[in-house]
Amino acid sequence: MRIPASLLAIFLSLSVLLGARGAAAAEQFKVGVLKFGTVNWLMDTMRHHRLDERNGFALDVLPLASKNATSIAFLGGEVDAIVTDWFWVLRQRAAGRDFVMAPYSAALGALMVPKDSAIKSLGDLKGKRIGVAGGPLDKSWLLVRARAQKLGAGDLSKTAEPVFGAPPLLNEQLLRGRIDAVLNFWPYAARLEGRGYRELIGMTALLGDMGLRTTPPLIGFVFRGDLAAARKATVTGFVAALRQANEILAKSDAEWDRLRPLTHAKSDAEFEALKARYPAGILTSWGDDGRAAAARLFAIVAELGGKKLVGKGTRFDTAVFWRGFTF
Repeated sequence: MRIPASLLAIFLSLSVLLGARGAAAAEQFKVGVLKFGTVNWLMDTMRHHRLDERNGFALDVLPLASKNATSIAFLGGEVDAIVTDWFWVLRQRAAGRDFVMAPYSAALGALMVPKDSAIKSLGDLKGKRIGVAGGPLDKSWLLVRARAQKLGAGDLSKTAEPVFGAPPLLNEQLLRGRIDAVLNFWPYAARLEGRGYRELIGMTALLGDMGLRTTPPLIGFVFRGDLAAARKATVTGFVAALRQANEILAKSDAEWDRLRPLTHAKSDAEFEALKARYPAGILTSWGDDGRAAAARLFAIVAELGGKKLVGKGTRFDTAVFWRGFTF
């Protein structure tokens, strides 16, 4: 049956109108992520369950090769948000940039040793070769050094032999027996755990020993303050989708089975260790206690790392955390 031209014109007009409304309702939010980072598990969960659509935006993920590349993409306006730590955001704010963060994870790394190692405490690290991910100013390394000194074990940067390198390379060095211990980020600590290695001390426990009752999240999704104001509904929807995706990852074994290829786990034990450690970093609440803990952590680390870490004139400011993010 031939459709009259007048009806066809009306149909096409309605299609264009409805398409425009759909596009407006699903505003794009572009996130730059490390190509092989654990945040990809979260992004994949969000897209698989269409949590972006359900929260009124369209998620666009740009995989990048390095942390430096994510920073460049964000500073250059290629992406709306990236994952980084709030120390970096504070430095940017001190330089006059209006950046804010929605905290993402409180997962911290650990100091790992072989299961049968004679190393039982921080004091036993004297004279040992310690792999350290993140470099001399890594926050976990500064905290370990401070705790060792508090316990009378001296400054491990002098009494031990730190070996700095990339996380996977350091794990390999430990597996080959070329270093005695490794201080690594949580996914790499979990991979070692899955291979039978032992946690000497976790950073969460260490912070507790240093008087922090609440473990503050170190990393989060960073975006511009003016973007948060101009596109509040989109940013709010993105944060809501993040929480919903994490709720799925905290409860669903089936979701982890689906994600297993993305974890690159080399064994069932390694996969189970990753699966068990991830939920420990999920935020269950965020408010004044978390901000106070972050301020305390900043004071401790700034004292240890000085200007080389936090930058000249950088001060802690609770405004670094987006006010629209609270629960």
